[in-house]
Amino acid sequence: MPVWRDVAAEIHRMTGMLERVQKEDGSWRFCFENGILTDAYLIIVLRTLEQPQETLIRQLHDRIRSQQEANGAWKVYQDEEDGNLDATVDAYYALLYSGYSQKTDEPMLKAARFILSKGGLQQVKTVLTHAFLAATGQSPWPTSLKIPPEFLLLPPSSPISFFDFSGYARVHFTPILIMANLGFSKRNAAAPDLSDLYTRNDWASVERHNAEWEDLTSTRTLKELLRTIQSGLKELSGLPWLLRDRGMQYAEQYMLKRIEADGTLYSYSSCTLLMIMALLALGYDKQHPVITNAISGLSAILWNLNGHVHLQNSPSTVWDTALLSYALQQAGTSPNHPSIRKSLEYLLRVQHTQLGDWSFHVSHPLPGGWGFSESNSINPDVDDSTAALRAIRGLSLVDPEYRDAWNRGLNWVLSMQNKDGGWPAFEKGVTNKLLTLFPIDGAADAAIDPSTADLTGRTLEFLGTTAGLDRKHALIGRGADWLLSNQEANGSWYGRWGICYIYGTWSALTGLAAVGFGADHPSIRNGVQWLLSIQNADGGWGESCTSDRSKRYVPLGASTPSQTAWALDALIAVSPAPSPEIDKGIERLLSLLHLDDWTTRYPTGSGLPGCLYTDYHSYRYIWPLLTLNQYHNKYTKETSRKLLRTQ
Repeated sequence: MPVWRDVAAEIHRMTGMLERVQKEDGSWRFCFENGILTDAYLIIVLRTLEQPQETLIRQLHDRIRSQQEANGAWKVYQDEEDGNLDATVDAYYALLYSGYSQKTDEPMLKAARFILSKGGLQQVKTVLTHAFLAATGQSPWPTSLKIPPEFLLLPPSSPISFFDFSGYARVHFTPILIMANLGFSKRNAAAPDLSDLYTRNDWASVERHNAEWEDLTSTRTLKELLRTIQSGLKELSGLPWLLRDRGMQYAEQYMLKRIEADGTLYSYSSCTLLMIMALLALGYDKQHPVITNAISGLSAILWNLNGHVHLQNSPSTVWDTALLSYALQQAGTSPNHPSIRKSLEYLLRVQHTQLGDWSFHVSHPLPGGWGFSESNSINPDVDDSTAALRAIRGLSLVDPEYRDAWNRGLNWVLSMQNKDGGWPAFEKGVTNKLLTLFPIDGAADAAIDPSTADLTGRTLEFLGTTAGLDRKHALIGRGADWLLSNQEANGSWYGRWGICYIYGTWSALTGLAAVGFGADHPSIRNGVQWLLSIQNADGGWGESCTSDRSKRYVPLGASTPSQTAWALDALIAVSPAPSPEIDKGIERLLSLLHLDDWTTRYPTGSGLPGCLYTDYHSYRYIWPLLTLNQYHNKYTKETSRKLLRTQ
């Protein structure tokens, strides 16, 4: 049977299945699975608060234990070599603090041996691990985290200011700054003693080690950065102790003003957990409404995974709903179909109407974007906004309410374009590279929010296919120029929010094709050649999360549904007719949709390189369905004619 008939049958099957699992409110809800980091920190926070939520703590404990490797370690992705020290420390600490594992248990003995084999707790690099260890009395606060709170008072006109950090860095940095400057350390009787995991057995030695490491990482440029901050602080008027108090008050209010209706900070679990600890540091009672509301908000986004409970870092409901609504419409479902109507009504309800931090960087800001999570009302992003706009486009042509939503959303997306021509994820103009030099692991990837190939490519693809713009428009030309100038020498592009070079190359190729670049353009040819050069023997594609850390392509050695769909979608976008490589890839994609193994669960979303990766449970449906739609809509007639000619 020709492959296009199988494609049509699979589209029909997936369409029916997705309509059946849609929620009554019009949304689609799938798990946003992020390893064990949030589970571990929730246990630590609950035990610090002395909340007797034993069923929940036991369930979190059991999920963490189930993820342990044979050598005693935990990994942040399946093919990570050996194990991850920071993840293992998080897991080990949380399991002991839960009270449901003991140091003498064989799994804990193996974990301790692994930690010591990697140099002990002194070798921890992740800022979140440092923060939770220090806040609960297991380590001293690293000097690098004790940024003076007065820094938050520097005006935007300063060479460096607080709002030069990315939004997601600010909401994590603020509670850590509070705790570090107060030297907060809260340890109770239930806390385990981790001192045996230091290879240097006294506190002063650990502090000296931290200072030595920070001195080694303090390059001349970093010292210049710190001098710039100190210089700015000297310009502030007021007594030093008053400025410090004002800075701490600003930090407290910064958090409180960004709490969402569900009680979470910025709709992220990780910074909400840090906020709870920071509020304790500021003297809030454990039963203060802000703290109890935060715990309630976190409880509402727990997910049951085959009997294990997992705390999602930020549920992907808006993202999933927008993309699935669009995918079903691409598959031929009418915008007036009840399923689509409900999804679009849902999207209309969650469009943002408030100004957020993003507005500080935009002239004449007007709200109109969409966020990632349902509770997110002030932190929109470009990806979710273009996804929602794709979905509502059909009704915006005939319904004034949707037309208004479309216009406001489109205006917001256009206002986010950076001066260099590319698009960021959350905020325009947050590109000061000096901030990436802080001696904090991951700062280069989290401190700022620069233009990226994935955001720029997908925005161009949206503007070309849905908004009807092409490279003749100045803003499109600038975006395309940014992509062309940021292509890797081997023809690929690096993608920041997915894994990784396949992700970026897919976004760039589909974006360039949508705004008028032909298959004969050198950049497109080189991108296609690179994708074909990494196609697996089975016809699919797969890339390891190791690529994200090493900043070079690392093959996974197996094919995944989402990465195969991305590569195929890119090839289809620039190929006038199906090639043997495309057909072979489609055949492999069809088979992947009926598998359930580690390759279908492999994390292909990136949060923080080397620390946080995401298995979007929706991705095995979204991207394959969109790709099969593209294949079917573009090639079916051509394939049918070829078949008839051979008969």
